[in-house]
Amino acid sequence: MSQSLQYLTDEHGDRTAVVLPISAYEKLLEDLDDLAVVAERRDETVIPHAEFLADLQRDGTL
Repeated sequence: MSQSLQYLTDEHGDRTAVVLPISAYEKLLEDLDDLAVVAERRDETVIPHAEFLADLQRDGTL
């Protein structure tokens, strides 16, 4: 991806912005959304995978 990035600079040559392909931008938005979900669920109670599978089997879902 770094080859497709373009930087906008000020009169001193300092980078002030970046231009990237829409696909890269959309991927960043998806990643940001995923991180927000992780943050929201951080304090949820977790159960072991085996217990989760047993619950699904007991409920007839699996």
